[in-house]
Amino acid sequence: MSVKIAILAGDGIGPEIIAEAEKVLHCLRLEFGFSAEFEHAPVGGAGFDAAGHPLPEPTLALAHQADAILLGSVGGPQWEQLERDLRPEQGLLGLRAGLELFANLRPAILYPQLANASTLKPEIVSGLDIMIVRELTGGIYFGKPRGIRIREDGQREGFNTLVYSESEIERIGRSAFETARKRSRRLCSVDKANVLECSELWREIISKLGKDDYNDVELSHMYVDNAAMQLVREPKQFDVMVTTNMFGDILSDAAAMLTGSIGMLPSASLDSHGKGMYEPIHGSAPDIAGRGVANPLATILSVAMMLRYSLDEPVLAGHIEQAVGKVLDSGLRTEDIASSGMQVVGTADMGDAVVAALRAA
Repeated sequence: MSVKIAILAGDGIGPEIIAEAEKVLHCLRLEFGFSAEFEHAPVGGAGFDAAGHPLPEPTLALAHQADAILLGSVGGPQWEQLERDLRPEQGLLGLRAGLELFANLRPAILYPQLANASTLKPEIVSGLDIMIVRELTGGIYFGKPRGIRIREDGQREGFNTLVYSESEIERIGRSAFETARKRSRRLCSVDKANVLECSELWREIISKLGKDDYNDVELSHMYVDNAAMQLVREPKQFDVMVTTNMFGDILSDAAAMLTGSIGMLPSASLDSHGKGMYEPIHGSAPDIAGRGVANPLATILSVAMMLRYSLDEPVLAGHIEQAVGKVLDSGLRTEDIASSGMQVVGTADMGDAVVAALRAA
């Protein structure tokens, strides 16, 4: 049975990296019998330019109809002066909220070929394989009230609300525990329970889940400031980490640099039924957009995650991951992961190389 994939290229380098991911998808369809149809729609700044809104209604409707969504990136300086509700990032937040994509899986895996690309010593990061499970539709990014107001003394004051319900904490906790069960059965929950009441509740609910339903998983807790330090000091102590929206946003980007480049890391944002949106964790990189130098590997690896988590095609996912490994073995590198003795190639050439390795699988 054919599956439907919504392709939302977005802004900046989004169209460039999505084009390479589409090469991989077309190769799977032609060479491996993968039955899929693809439909494109604008989002982010491109959505605003096309329809006056960062998440046009037809784009959201397509996302609801699709079996999975592949997203490039959103944002750019040309839209920064818009009202907040019309900025590109609101399209991304709207997709997450509208589709109830509450569980964000962000793997930080160091390919052995890139050990020297990390800013940490090879012995610290060699063999790194962490999964960060980030709550994606709650917390301070979505909490209300929020805004900027004028106080009685005339000063402007910005305010945001950090709020989590028991049910929101429990569902992301269950996702994290289930993920840990499929790996090394170790889960570290990251919070700030020594300062924030919201984190006190977070720790209480996660602890109860572990005791009542997941006592086969080794559960630990860590304050977010210490977790940030430990990611740099001894990253391989972690296997699965679960945390709030904002903490996960920050920690996953820190973990990305352990692997040598943020351009290498994919992500999956899932609902309670396994439907998901897949995207690289990097941004739209407007400074390099249009130059043909962006690293497409995170987007291509996002396709692998899509096949594994939403489309029940783990064999095809494995083929993509092995193809990326073979390309790295060959010495090809984009600028962001280049090192001495390696051959630097552009976006399109890197995508072509992955397709060639895929065809040889």
